[in-house]
Formats: sequence, structure tokens, C-alpha cells
Amino acid sequence: MEARVRLANVLIPVADLDEAIAFYGLPVKFRDGDRFAALDGGGVTVALAGPAEHVTSSAAPSYKVDDVAAAVRELSARGGEVVREPEKGPHETRAVLRDPSGNVFVLYSPL
Repeated sequence: MEARVRLANVLIPVADLDEAIAFYGLPVKFRDGDRFAALDGGGVTVALAGPAEHVTSSAAPSYKVDDVAAAVRELSARGGEVVREPEKGPHETRAVLRDPSGNVFVLYSPL
């Protein structure tokens, strides 16, 4: 991508946020009720998404970008498949794509 992009977290959908936080045992950096928790993974955030925030059905890398819509257009032109169009969540704008090999990933930009 031409725009500034960085791997910011690995998103993991979970059924129960409290149970997942206890299981992973990492320090909590941020929590939004039962929706989301950011854990300190020692360089990359482990992002636990409760049921209300499930944007993927499996773990996926999340890339922080300056402009989600522009990144979606650029990656689509390179053969990426849009799984979920850009949408505003409680804390960010996000989109879900699939690369040409079928791997799902998330693009996001904080609000």
C-alpha cells in the first residue's frame, strides 16, 4: 500500500471477554465493557473482540491505516476481496478484506 500502514494488532473473536482475558493472562491496556479488550502482547496488541464486535470468524491481523476507504480501493485494485465494506465502529472505522490467497485481514483507522 502506498499509504502509511502498520500491523497494529491481532484480532481474536471470543465468546466471553472475561474468560478470554483470564486465559491469555496478558496485561490489559484498554477495555470497553464486554465489547473489546486490548492486551499488551509485547509489541503487538492482542485484540479480543466480544460477540458485539465480531467482524471476522477467526483470528486476523489488523492493520492501522490513515484512510480506510482509500486503502480498500487500493487493495481491491490489486486483487483483494472486500468482505465487509468500511463501517464506523465505536472507536474506529474498519473494513474486512481477503487477500488473493484467501486470508482475512482488517484495516482500521481510529475515529
